[in-house]
Amino acid sequence: MRAWLTELLFPSHCVSCGVSAPVVCDACRGTLRSAGPPRCELCGAPTLWPVERCRECVGRRMGFASARSAVAYTGPAKTLMAAWKERGLRRVGELAAELVTAHVPQPPADVITYIPADPDRLLRRGHHPAERLARLLARAWNLDAVELLQRAERGAPRRQTELFRDERIRNARGAYVALARPPATVVLVDDVYTTGATAAAGATALRRAGAARVDVVTFARTVRL
Repeated sequence: MRAWLTELLFPSHCVSCGVSAPVVCDACRGTLRSAGPPRCELCGAPTLWPVERCRECVGRRMGFASARSAVAYTGPAKTLMAAWKERGLRRVGELAAELVTAHVPQPPADVITYIPADPDRLLRRGHHPAERLARLLARAWNLDAVELLQRAERGAPRRQTELFRDERIRNARGAYVALARPPATVVLVDDVYTTGATAAAGATALRRAGAARVDVVTFARTVRL
């Protein structure tokens, strides 16, 4: 009854084009762009043909064994993330988890964890998309979702969204520390993979604490062609 009344008073609309639809309409969902294959075997960047390392990750110590994303961070994917992060449309989380499980093979892992939230953003938003996605994927993949990382106490690093690529990489180094010794294999979840700086910093912290393998999974990733 409550769900029916909510829908009557606040009807669902596609966050991308505005037509009546739950979260995103079929037409806009059909325009979500794949994040590969073909792709880079390490960082998951879409490529013209399969490569072991691409220009995105060559020469960098990434910390993770692989990074995979469901869709490219463009078009409706950007609108979905904005609705989820800034407008609190939590139903996007279920759609994101559905798309990840449909397009990303389950990595071999003992547990799932996530990139910890920025405290100021968590206070403002009241929710943390990366944690929500991790817990939904844990349910789908029959794994435990465990909090394994925290932000390092190193002053106040600048927000990644304010920075260019090389600045992001430098800014993220040492940004996270492990809360405890992690299991041997871990899936590390974030909402969007941009330069890989955040994912690499989180994976490196887990590896230093004892994890033998870390695989990164995100809903979307930035594509540079």
